[in-house]
Amino acid sequence: MFLGFGFSGLEIPIIIGAAVLLFGGTKIRDFARGLGAAKKEFEVGQAEAEVAAERARAQARAQAEADAAAQQKIVTSSTTTTPPAATPPPQPNP
Repeated sequence: MFLGFGFSGLEIPIIIGAAVLLFGGTKIRDFARGLGAAKKEFEVGQAEAEVAAERARAQARAQAEADAAAQQKIVTSSTTTTPPAATPPPQPNP
């Protein structure tokens, strides 16, 4: 059993030979080149997508840190209020 398709050792060369006779060597060569170019283009696109995703994650991280710092500043400023001014003690009446 070959590749799970049930082809024996003799069937594979027969299929390849029939493809060469049917399509010709140049068409098969062009098809293989096209597959290679498509694979390369896919890998380039995948790498670009990974770079864009990392850039978006870094931007989201920076925004979250800025939001957290702003929230901390708001909390700190609201808890540190100035104490009320001290009033002088009442004066006794003579």
